[in-house]
Amino acid sequence: MDHGHQHRHSPVALGRNWAGPWRKTPGRLLGTSLVRLYQLTLSGFIGNSCRHMPTCSEYAHEAIARHGLWAGGWMGLFRVLRCGPWGTHGIDRVPESLGAAYAWYAPWRYWLIGRRTSGQ
Repeated sequence: MDHGHQHRHSPVALGRNWAGPWRKTPGRLLGTSLVRLYQLTLSGFIGNSCRHMPTCSEYAHEAIARHGLWAGGWMGLFRVLRCGPWGTHGIDRVPESLGAAYAWYAPWRYWLIGRRTSGQ
């Protein structure tokens, strides 16, 4: 019996990783594949202990997909290091673009990306 109610359903998520468009270069495919392999194997043993949203592996996947293996890999590594018991927490998104200060020859600067935006 229909009483004229219309239910709106939220859109179905395509997966836990970023589904936006990205160039499928060999480095990006390698990096995102390694992150996905971790998610399918080791992640279940480590447990759900990430203090950020999105999780560290989701962040690393998106960072590599958006910015390439070198920049995204450094961003993902530094995000994992920030996730310890005395680290940052909260919503920490991957930036859509990187400024000129984030050059390939200065990977230590990627440490600053999440420290400025996540809740501390």
